[in-house]
Amino acid sequence: MNLGDLGAEVIKVERPGAGDDTRTWGPPFVGTESTYFLSVNRNKKSIAVNIKDPKGVRIIKELAAVCDVFVENYVPGKLSAMGLGYEDIDKIAPHIVYCSITGYGQTGPLSQRAGYDAVASAVSGLMHITGPEDGDPVRPGVAMTDLATGLYAYGAIMAGLIQRYKTGKGLFIDCNLLSSQVACLTQVAANYLIVQKEAKRWGTAHGSIVPYQAFKTKDGYLVVGAGNNQQFATVCKILEKIRLEYGHQYYETLRDHRFDQWSVGKKLGILEPRFEKEMTSKWLYLFEGSGVAYGPINDMKNVFAEPQVWFLKFLVHDCGSEVKRINLELAVYNHTFTPIRSNIFLQQSLHKVCKVRTFVSPEKWEM
Repeated sequence: MNLGDLGAEVIKVERPGAGDDTRTWGPPFVGTESTYFLSVNRNKKSIAVNIKDPKGVRIIKELAAVCDVFVENYVPGKLSAMGLGYEDIDKIAPHIVYCSITGYGQTGPLSQRAGYDAVASAVSGLMHITGPEDGDPVRPGVAMTDLATGLYAYGAIMAGLIQRYKTGKGLFIDCNLLSSQVACLTQVAANYLIVQKEAKRWGTAHGSIVPYQAFKTKDGYLVVGAGNNQQFATVCKILEKIRLEYGHQYYETLRDHRFDQWSVGKKLGILEPRFEKEMTSKWLYLFEGSGVAYGPINDMKNVFAEPQVWFLKFLVHDCGSEVKRINLELAVYNHTFTPIRSNIFLQQSLHKVCKVRTFVSPEKWEM
């Protein structure tokens, strides 16, 4: 989808009849399409091909011969058994950048398992470190493992295209949910690998930086991040608790306290009641211009009413229908890419793909 945002022509191959499973992941729906499906399928053309049929395999190979990138997310070995593995495509399209996205990689004891975001989130440890401090593990509110894997794949594909530009030869890219999410564990993984410190859940708080968390206000929540002693002193001033009941030394020695969460927790107990005395809007006013990072916890209504979201012009993009979407600009460019295109209906792009890409009559492609 991000490649499509940058102007790539993306052809989504779905199974005849039902199409992609996520088309039915609802409610809510827009007509017959789930909003879930619509959220991740902009900028794509759709064709329905039965790749279990030799005719379907031939169609995919004809397309691969005139495309730059081939992306698949089958269990390892399944496409090879159909004649559509990397070795098969490489023979007829040696220029191809072939990206395989799986749950657990091409080999190993779990490689033949199906991969879903929630399961990979659990196996990778993300779910273990997500949730309230004294509560149960929680699945992140969106499919972060899926999204991270897609972004890793996107970056690898772009790098692969650059390598092909230099060498004239395509390559195989192996992306999987497990590796992508474990890579995203960053300092949590380092804490264990380097000093054998087991991870725990912190709720909205941080294991090393204090305060760096949500505070309940009179009408909502405010997240405040004080990354150094100076910022912590500023927070104390704003809260009219400059010395608290521990004196000036409290924020001078904050660095040491960061590694003593119990001690810091006691002191945060002094800050928390102060936040609850004012409305969120009052705190936003008081923190403005302070140099401290802060912001409210927004529901969806407030997210899409946020002035900065509107100012960045990525909020909604109406493609001439009732469907609105996020129009993500990955960066600001000095020229215009292909404009964002509407979501796809199953098989709607068959004739266009046949005519422009393969010069084959669409009747030859009917399955």
